[in-house]
Order: sequence, then C-alpha cells, then structure tokens
Amino acid sequence: MRRFSKYFRGSAFILMLFAAARTAWAADPAAPAISGGDTAWVLVSAALVFLMTPGLAFFYGGLVRKKNMLSVLMQCFILICMVTLQWVLFGYSLAFGPDVHGLIGNLSWAGLQGVSLDPFAGYAATIPHQLFMIYQAMFAIITPGLILGAFAERMKFSAFCVFSLLWATFVYDPVAHWVWGVGGFLRDMGALDFAGGIVVHINAGVAALVCALVLGKRKGYPTHMSPPHNLPFAVLGAGLLWFGWFGFNGGSALGANRLAVNAMVVSHIAGAAAGLTWALLEWKFNSKPTMLGMITGAVAGLATITPAAGFVGPVSAIWIGVIASLVCFFCVAVIKAKYEYDDSLDAFGVHGVGGILGTLATGLWATKAVNPAASNGLFYGNPGLFFIQLKAVAITIAYSLIVTFVILKAVDVFIGLRVSEDEERIGLDLTQHRESGYTMLD
Repeated sequence: MRRFSKYFRGSAFILMLFAAARTAWAADPAAPAISGGDTAWVLVSAALVFLMTPGLAFFYGGLVRKKNMLSVLMQCFILICMVTLQWVLFGYSLAFGPDVHGLIGNLSWAGLQGVSLDPFAGYAATIPHQLFMIYQAMFAIITPGLILGAFAERMKFSAFCVFSLLWATFVYDPVAHWVWGVGGFLRDMGALDFAGGIVVHINAGVAALVCALVLGKRKGYPTHMSPPHNLPFAVLGAGLLWFGWFGFNGGSALGANRLAVNAMVVSHIAGAAAGLTWALLEWKFNSKPTMLGMITGAVAGLATITPAAGFVGPVSAIWIGVIASLVCFFCVAVIKAKYEYDDSLDAFGVHGVGGILGTLATGLWATKAVNPAASNGLFYGNPGLFFIQLKAVAITIAYSLIVTFVILKAVDVFIGLRVSEDEERIGLDLTQHRESGYTMLD
C-alpha cells in the first residue's frame, strides 16, 4: 500500500508538470520571454524619470519669486495628472501606435487596447509592452513641464492646462512618432536620438522660446527682477533631476545591459564636466563662481548628452559636457542679455540649445564600438550621419516653432494667455490658486 501511494504521488507530480507545460504552450506558443532583470531595471527607470517632474518643480520653483512658488509646483503636478490620462486614452497610440505614412500613429491602441503584459518586439522584446508604455509616459509628462520655465510667473493657469494638452497632442506625440515610433520617417531616415535630445529638449526648448516671445516680458524685466527666492530648493531640484537622469538615459537602453551602463556613465561624466566648466566660466568673467551657475551648467550638460548617451564613449562625453557649458553660457549670458527676451528660467538657453548641440554631437562622436546597432559619426568616418542629424534638428525646430505659435494664438483668442497686471503684481499663488507657499508671521 505504501509503495502504491508513493507511485501515485510521483505520477501525479509528473502529470501536473505536463499539464502546466501544455497550458503554457497552448496560451501563446510564440510569446517572447520576459527578462526579469530587464523588467526590474525599466521599472526602476520609470520611477526615476517620474521623480524628475517633482525635481523640476523644485528646480524651477526655487528660481521664481516666492509669490509664484506654488504656481510652478501646481503646473508641474497638474501635468502628471493630465498627460497621464491623455497618454492612456490616445497619446501613446498617436506616438507609438501602428504607423500612418511615417507621420503619426493611428488610434488602434487608444485606451491601451492591445497594449498587453506581453512584450512587443518592435519596441522592447524582453519587457512587458505596458511597461514600455508607462516608461514613455514619464517622458511625455516632463517635456511640457520644461516649457513652463520660459513663461513662469505670467501665464493663466487655465491657459496653461489647455496649452499643455494641445501641445502634448499636436507637437510631442507626432515628433515622438517620427523619431522613435516604428515607421517614423526620421527613424527610417537614420536619425539617432537615444533618450530625447530631439523629442524632448529641442522640441520643448523651441516651444519655450516661442512662448517667451508671444507672452512678452514680465513687468519690470530685466531691470527690476528679484533674485531666486530659495536657491536651496533649486539645488534640491537639480539634484533630483541629476538622479532621475540615470533612469532617463540609462533606462532608454530598455534592459539591464552594457548599453545601460554606458548611458549612465557618460551622462554622469557630461553633467560633471558641464557643471565644472560653467563654474570656471563664471569665475573668469564674473569674478565668483555661483551655486546657480553650477547647477545650470550641470543640467545643460545632462540635456546635451541625452541624445548621445547610447552612442558615445566617456572621453567624448567630457567634450560634449564642456561644449554644452560654453555654448549655453554664451546664449544665457550674452545672447539673452543682448536681445532681452524674457525666457524666465532659461528653458530655451539650456534645454533647446543643449538638445541641438547634443543631437549634432551625436553626428560627430557616435561610434559602433559603443552601440553596434547604430551608425558611426563624422569623427569615425561617416559624415553622412552628421547631415542626417542636422536635417532632423531643422525639421523639429520648424515644426515645433510653427505649431506652438498656432496653439498659443488659438488659446489666446478663446481663453487669454496672460494674467492681468494686478494679478502678476500680487503673484500667481494667490490669484490663480488662492493659497501661498509661505506663512508670514508678524
């Protein structure tokens, strides 16, 4: 009896294994395998990129006057809510859905229909499709957030909400499809943008310049403007941005692999080189290095390395960081001062210019030694890549400039873009949100 019982238990175990294998095969015999390591890394990277939006809120919030601190925080956090829902309902399908003539995705993935927990090999073969979707959502959220640095302290909150949703739909989503979507015409042309130099930084930076010019200057600019009201907040925000950039660039490898390591290493190197260079420039031309200058330089270096992070090596990253600080410093300290356009927090001077530089630098320093699936750049014997990158820059600038201008004008006609002079004088915290960031005690 004991022998029969032992035989029965062994047979039952074998039958259970056979049934489980049969069920798994019947469910999807061709389903690609999910990598636990890759999935864990992209999950962490998505959380890191999410953290960049609160980081941006503190970075920008610390630089404005205290009467506008909460307005900046509110703008950043409302983007998290609005763009997430837009992305789920139709934004992801427009950006990454099945291609329509290389220009946009169709709406077959609207509401995440067909975006399953299985991998989609066209984008990432070893992680769930929904994970790729939510990772990309974090990029879609922070990109319009970068723009608000140009018009901080003077746009109506209602206008901001409508503008941001329209901009995400008609500017961000199409450009994301061109560069990253299967069938996108810039992707098929051979343009390289590892983590968003074109899609995020050029796109948002150009839009920021258009916003600054359309809305006009703040009252009292530039002669009667107060310094940043809370520089430690700005430093905290910059630190969170730098930390998040490891997921922004490293996560764009979409796996826990050598490419992710390279992207993290060169991103950190470029940020460090740019921060140091900016401090030295201030020391030379303004007699003292400043904390504000150092964090501005670091962010400029991180923005500039973003499109190149998966294509260049460590020494190239040093050069990219140094060049980023030299050019962005010139734009902020000389060009902006000369023409007196009010890009409040240098969104164009740092992100727009940095994105352009980084995209072109990719055409110079990209090497197959780092990424065999990419192309060599000019310095490695392939001048054609530089001209492809130049064409991608020009197309993105033109599109973002024109469509952003149209959206702004439309919003101004139906809602009005700018707060009144009295509201601007009192501050957006009280006039737009009826609350204050600080309690003043007598």
